[in-house]
Amino acid sequence: MQLAKEVKYLIHKEVLLEWRSKYTINGVLLYVVSTIFTCYLSFVSLGDKLTWNALFWIIMLFASINGVSKSFLQETKGQQLYSYVLASPAAVLISKTVYNTLLMLVLTTIALGFYTLVFDSFTPPDLLLYYVAVIMGSISFSTVFTMVSAIASKAGNGGMLMAILSFPIIIPVLILLIKLAKNAVDGLPWENSYDEIGMLLVVNVLTVATSLLLFPYLWRD
Repeated sequence: MQLAKEVKYLIHKEVLLEWRSKYTINGVLLYVVSTIFTCYLSFVSLGDKLTWNALFWIIMLFASINGVSKSFLQETKGQQLYSYVLASPAAVLISKTVYNTLLMLVLTTIALGFYTLVFDSFTPPDLLLYYVAVIMGSISFSTVFTMVSAIASKAGNGGMLMAILSFPIIIPVLILLIKLAKNAVDGLPWENSYDEIGMLLVVNVLTVATSLLLFPYLWRD
C-alpha cells in the first residue's frame, strides 16, 4: 500500500512538471510531425506499405529516445536526492516507467493518426492489430529506455552510454515490432502474431524485473 501511494505521488509530480513546461511532449511532437512530413515529401513516389511501416518505426524509435531517455538524465543531483528521501527506489523506477509509458502511448497514438492521415494509402487492412503493435512498442520502448536512462545517469557521459547499452536490447525488440506490424499490413490472422506478442511481453517483464533488481543498488550510489 505504501508503495502504491509513493508511485501515485511521483506520477502526479511527473505529470505536473511536464504540464508546466511541456518541453518533452512539445519537442517530441514537433519532431514526429516534421519527420513524417519530410518522409512524405521524400518518399511519396515509393507507394510501398512495407516501406511506410519501416519508416514509421524508425520515427517512433528516435521519438522514444528523445522523450524517454531524459527521464533520469535531465534530473539534477538535488532532484535525485529529493526523490531518494521521498520514496523507495522501486517506487521511483515504477513511477518513471508508468509515466513514460503513458507519455509514449499519447505520442504514438497521435503519430499513428497523423501518419495515416498524411499517407492515406498506408492504412493497413487490420488497423486494430497495428495499433496493438503500437501499444506494445510504446511499452517496450518505455521500459527499455527508462532502465538504460537510470544506468546512464550514474555515468559521466550519459548520452554515449545510452546508445551503447540500449543497442543490444532495442534491436531485437524493434525486429519483433516490425514483424508484428507487418502482419497487420499484410492482413494476416491474429493467430500469426501471437508469437511476437508473447515475446514482447516476455521482454518487457524481464526488463522490468531486472530494473527492479538493479536500480536500488544504483540509487544508493
